[in-house]
Amino acid sequence: MPKTLKSLLKFICFLGIGLLLIWLVTKDLTTKEQEDIKNAFRHANYWLVIPAMALGVASHWLRAVRWRLLMKPLGHQPHTLNTFFAVMVGYLANLAIPRLGEVTRCGILARYEKIPADKLVGTMIAERAVDLLCLMLLMVMTVLLQIDIVGTFFADRIWHPIQLKLAGAGTAQWILVIAILLAGLLLLVLLLRRFARTKAAIAIRTLAKGVLEGILSIGKMKQKGWFLFHTAAIWLLYFSQIYIGFYCLQETAGLGIKAGMSVLAFGSIGMIVTQGGIGAYQILVQQTLVLYGIHATIGYAFGWIIWLAQTLLVVLLGFISLIALPLYNKSTPTTSAAEH
Repeated sequence: MPKTLKSLLKFICFLGIGLLLIWLVTKDLTTKEQEDIKNAFRHANYWLVIPAMALGVASHWLRAVRWRLLMKPLGHQPHTLNTFFAVMVGYLANLAIPRLGEVTRCGILARYEKIPADKLVGTMIAERAVDLLCLMLLMVMTVLLQIDIVGTFFADRIWHPIQLKLAGAGTAQWILVIAILLAGLLLLVLLLRRFARTKAAIAIRTLAKGVLEGILSIGKMKQKGWFLFHTAAIWLLYFSQIYIGFYCLQETAGLGIKAGMSVLAFGSIGMIVTQGGIGAYQILVQQTLVLYGIHATIGYAFGWIIWLAQTLLVVLLGFISLIALPLYNKSTPTTSAAEH
């Protein structure tokens, strides 16, 4: 299957899932509920979206700075602006095709800063692993601090469905999956040994070595404290966007820190599940806010307001970065080994 066609099918599939979720939520809304959602949008304080988006810009900038810290042990220190541009173009690409952004941002930085792409992929994997760990810690903290409110929601909507899926796979299916994985790994090893001196095998080994080196860069950092600081700051900024967003609607203005933690934790899952979070994010935010006494229609409207603000920011900064990259690098020498 051609790569372009495969990418197009992925885009249609994930976008379709998101649109299906939106339809499932809205198809049975009564006239009054539809009017409630419209009223929420009409009376929202959109001026507060501006500081929330400013915090979003800061979080993206810190992500670029943090990614740059992972490259330092590898002997590379790209321009911070180039790193930021690459991150934003990557986010923009993710709106089109899931996970395309990770490859895109590595490719852009490799092009403009002359850093080996395989090492960049490794640092990206390490960075994503840290963020996944942060999300898991946030989820655990959210559930433990609000076991009476969030515990049941987490068990019914997330944990139990996962258990059912795992239980649905019988012993024979698990054995088959493990056997296929082991057979694939064994076949790969045998092929690499059999064709060890071919250009393809050498290229694969070189790529694997570069990726591994990038992943291990997190352990070689001399500035681990700064890395942890930036990581904490990024997630604090994410939370701050949600918290400020509460004041956009009169009905959510009274919500506190714990509600913000819940929206951030469960909403983040929605951003992973579908194309850019469309559909899933709004539903999870809606269901989360219902736990705090917010009417479902208001929760749904709030989910849309936050999602639109975040998505608009990514689109705006993504296209600006696409335009700025060649202009900035035309006038700025790219010396990845120099401090900037």
